[in-house]
Amino acid sequence: MELNPVLISVILLCILCVCRINVLFSLMISAIAAGLLSKMPIEKIMDLFISGMGQNSETALSYILLGTLAAAMTHTGLARIIAVKISNFIKDNKYLLIGILILISIMSQNLIPVHIAFIPILIPPLIPLLNKLQIDRRLIACSLAFGLKAPYIAIPAGFGLIFQGLIADNMTLNSMTVSKLEVCKYSWILGIGMFLALLIAIFISYGKPRIYQDNCDICEKEKDLKFEKKHFVTLLGALITLIVQIISGSLPLGALIGLIVIFGLKAVSHKNMDFLINEGVGLMGYIAFVMLVCAGYALVLKESGSIDSLINSILPFVEHSKLLASIAMLLIGLVITVGIGSSFGTIPILAVLFVPMCAKLGFSTPATIVLLCAASALGDAGSPASDTTLGPTAGLNVDNQHDHIKDTCIPTFLHFNSALIITALIAVYLF
Repeated sequence: MELNPVLISVILLCILCVCRINVLFSLMISAIAAGLLSKMPIEKIMDLFISGMGQNSETALSYILLGTLAAAMTHTGLARIIAVKISNFIKDNKYLLIGILILISIMSQNLIPVHIAFIPILIPPLIPLLNKLQIDRRLIACSLAFGLKAPYIAIPAGFGLIFQGLIADNMTLNSMTVSKLEVCKYSWILGIGMFLALLIAIFISYGKPRIYQDNCDICEKEKDLKFEKKHFVTLLGALITLIVQIISGSLPLGALIGLIVIFGLKAVSHKNMDFLINEGVGLMGYIAFVMLVCAGYALVLKESGSIDSLINSILPFVEHSKLLASIAMLLIGLVITVGIGSSFGTIPILAVLFVPMCAKLGFSTPATIVLLCAASALGDAGSPASDTTLGPTAGLNVDNQHDHIKDTCIPTFLHFNSALIITALIAVYLF
């Protein structure tokens, strides 16, 4: 029996990522392998790969502009002021602190879309307070991961607009027409599942006190910081970013206008504009390129002509059980996302495989939306290479008392991936 080029390519991608080969190289090598095994000329493979990258150009531009917005917030000192205010306000109420951190994490995805840039700025000044309250930092890692992940799955704003737009666009490209605003009508159930998992983490798994040594020299609180005009302007720019993206449906336009407000009203000096843009590219540029390359890889797979044969070879094993088919798709998504570390970058790859399969198996459009959302998001929490785990570790390990794998990756993997699998399987039967 002849091995399928798409299957070989996906397995190769997973192996390369697990072996810690850079994701960009892994995607390119896997795309070339798929093309060559499909007997495509190398020139055609590269032409398809490069032309396919354009399908994610809006997403990549959004990442770059939002990275610049995050750099501006850092440069003005707004995030540090917020950290000090929180520390003074919380006193001894650990649940209030957890709630505020979750809320800020959610805002970083949807309201003020700065992604993980706030964590290494906001969390270190709070470490003495976390130590005083004896809060298990695994709980904080889970709380931050929830706020970084659940909102883009369930809420169509900020990064949620990017994620759900990618779901809709890639489903449409694969002959199942879906609008951006249609995705959240069904993906909300995944957010509910993650919220229940968060409650388990808070009140059962990591609710007991945990003692840490209070030896963080860089976590001193700054009590003399004042809220100034530049901070107000930065907040205004972030608010305008949200308003414009909701009205226009374009996150790049919203981010551009928000930055114009920040620079135009001189919250940041014009002479620092190039510096901030460079810093924004540094924060988010790599992720943007991963998105572009993933789209190119997906197009090569699609044009290889091997997807239909792969689906037809799998169908006999799962055609009589939607449950079995759903589990298989979710596990494939988990493996790929853990390897890549990007749920956003996984969407074009999975859509090429799953959407035609769901159509042939008779899944409804809502069920397909939920399965693709869950399969893409699986592994984002728990992958050592994911921003959802790297961000919390960057903030919580400033005193070398928080292990990336044991204290961030494993707890977030167990809680949120199990929740996504269970709720996705429930949704298949509800929708």
